[in-house]
Formats: sequence, C-alpha cells, structure tokens
Amino acid sequence: MLLASSATLGDWEVIGRLAVAAGLGAAVGIEREIREREAGIRTHLLVSLGACLFTIVGAYGFHNFSGVDPTRIAAQVVTGIGFLGAGAIIREGISVRGLTTAASLWIVAAIGMAAGAGYYWPAVAGTALTVFALWPLRALAYRTIERLRPAERRLVVELDQGASVKRLLDMLTDVRQVDVEDERDRRVVTLELTDEVDEQLVSKLSDLEDVLAVRWRR
Repeated sequence: MLLASSATLGDWEVIGRLAVAAGLGAAVGIEREIREREAGIRTHLLVSLGACLFTIVGAYGFHNFSGVDPTRIAAQVVTGIGFLGAGAIIREGISVRGLTTAASLWIVAAIGMAAGAGYYWPAVAGTALTVFALWPLRALAYRTIERLRPAERRLVVELDQGASVKRLLDMLTDVRQVDVEDERDRRVVTLELTDEVDEQLVSKLSDLEDVLAVRWRR
C-alpha cells in the first residue's frame, strides 16, 4: 500500500497502522514466548506498537511546524531500541544468552516503523522472514551444520531448572566451550571437551544432586 500523500492521517488509518504493527510484533513474540525467552508476546507487541506510534507522530504530528525533520524521531527509535535489546542479553559464566531475542526486538522495531509509515507489505514480509529465521531456519541450520561439522567430543548434562553449573564445571578440567539453555522444566548444559571422558567421571556427574541425565557423544 502506498504512503499517504496528505500531511495528515485519518483516525481509522492511524488505528489501522497501529493494529498492523501490534499484530506483526505479536507474531514474532509468539515464537519467543513458545521458547520461553526473556521477551515474549507483550514485549515484542509493545516495541512494534511504540515504534509505529513514534513514526506516525514524527511524520504527521508536526506538520504545522516548519523546519521539523520527521526522520529525527525515527533515528532516535533505532538508537533507543539498542538499550532495550541490551537488557535482554544475559551472561552466565562464559556463556552469553539473549542475543537472538535482542535481535528480534530490533527487527520488530523496524517492522513497527514500516507499518507506521504505511509500508504494509515490507512490514508483513519482514515479519514472515523473521519468524522463518527464528523457527524453521534454526532447525534447518542446526541439522546442516551438524553434518558438516567435524566430529567433536560433547557432554550433554540435564540439570534441574535453575540449577547452578558451577559444581559441574569444577569436576571438568578440559572444557573448551559451554552452552547453557533453559527449557520449560530443566537446564541443558552442553560442554565441548578436548579429552576422552571415562565411565567413572560420567557416573560421578550422574550422582550429583541436581543432575537429571548425562549424555556423551563422540
């Protein structure tokens, strides 16, 4: 749909743009909500809705004032969303979580701005590509990379929800990389090791109080 050519928008047009922005933001937030990430439906909806409203106000709210640059508010939205995205990033030991959620908030702000400017098709296409990148592409990339990646020694330990990984790391001295992922009822810790793991060590890990399961892959 083309941008409105007049300096002002009708009430229904404003409501329509806000509704589109809210719906598209919620669509991205659903995927984050299903995966129980830090920012879910409401956060993504509000970011998209806010970016849309800022865009409408910046483009049409100051048409009576000469010399006002409507792009300045849009530029501030792009800058301000960075602070909100930074709040979604969490560091746990040597592992960093929340980068994808921060990126989804950033793109949702762009989707809201597009809806606010009347670029509905780019907003819808951006939403579809974002959901595809967060869901199907994630599974596809994982399967493809796993086949191409050289064989690695991995230890996968399932812990109780919210359990600390400190005791686990204290028992291992050859850890090359650690990845921590919180699921609905447990915490999954994937460790890439440099040396072989004997059955005795696996048995000791299994006996830890917070450990639910231990899987060893070569």
